[in-house]
Amino acid sequence: MIRIRPLATIAYVVLAVGLAWLVALPLWLGDGLATPGAGLLLPVMMYTPAAAVLIVMLALRPVPQGQRLRFLGMWPLRPAKRVIWTSVIAVFGAFAVVILSLAVASLCGWITLDLVGFSGYGQILQANPAVAASGQALPPLGVLVLGQLIMMPFAAITVNALAAFGEELGWRGFLVPALRQYGTWTALLVSGAIWGLWHAPVILLGYNFGRADLTGVLLMTGGCIAWGVLLGFLRLRSGSIWPAVFAHGAMNASMGLPMLLFAAGTQPDPALTIALGVSGWIVCAVVAVILLLTGQFRRQPALAQPRPTAA
Repeated sequence: MIRIRPLATIAYVVLAVGLAWLVALPLWLGDGLATPGAGLLLPVMMYTPAAAVLIVMLALRPVPQGQRLRFLGMWPLRPAKRVIWTSVIAVFGAFAVVILSLAVASLCGWITLDLVGFSGYGQILQANPAVAASGQALPPLGVLVLGQLIMMPFAAITVNALAAFGEELGWRGFLVPALRQYGTWTALLVSGAIWGLWHAPVILLGYNFGRADLTGVLLMTGGCIAWGVLLGFLRLRSGSIWPAVFAHGAMNASMGLPMLLFAAGTQPDPALTIALGVSGWIVCAVVAVILLLTGQFRRQPALAQPRPTAA
């Protein structure tokens, strides 16, 4: 196992966080999340962890040049069967965690669902200025919701996975293996906490939870620790970064599920109802305990060595 010097790990964290604040600076100087171009800056921010990895690898060289892709879990993709099947399980497993989180929120009375009329989603559409300006009748809400649900898996493994790759290369590709020398749970919990705090530049503007204060940052940190354990498990269990990339893509693709299914006239609190909130913490904790009790965290294979070239 390659041991990463503490200097390289610290440099990575400082760079990732610093670059995130730099990318988000126009939002702070403008109108926050309403700043023109904010929708473009957020995906750029998601690639600051990848940029930090690239800088650290080139400047400090913590991993020998010929072993960098393997250390990051990017290549070679052997055994291919393990990587592929873990990725498939990761996508549908992430969807399952989001759905179960919504179920927990409903059982706890944190959200009122309308699974027949989808009245809350209709309320959101009617409040959309573009919809009102069109003057056209909307298709049946059930058809619109079904279309959204069908598109989620495709969005998870395409556009959302592409965006998530920038984060996963940093958090699960570099940071989790770098911290693993201090213990599996140290690596998972510390990397998750740093991942959550890295979101502070946009969370403090009201992103995700609508709380532009320390409470929002703490909520995001808790959500990232909970999900970070599961994403980190995928990284360690498969020896590859790709299952975590696709799971992260699935999580992002389905995070808006409560907004499709809530009842009109109610105001679900994201801190309790989205999968990064308290309901998600509960489900992630249950899944982590099951994995722990079944010994899954002890199975941490490496990707296969590159095939030797013929003389």
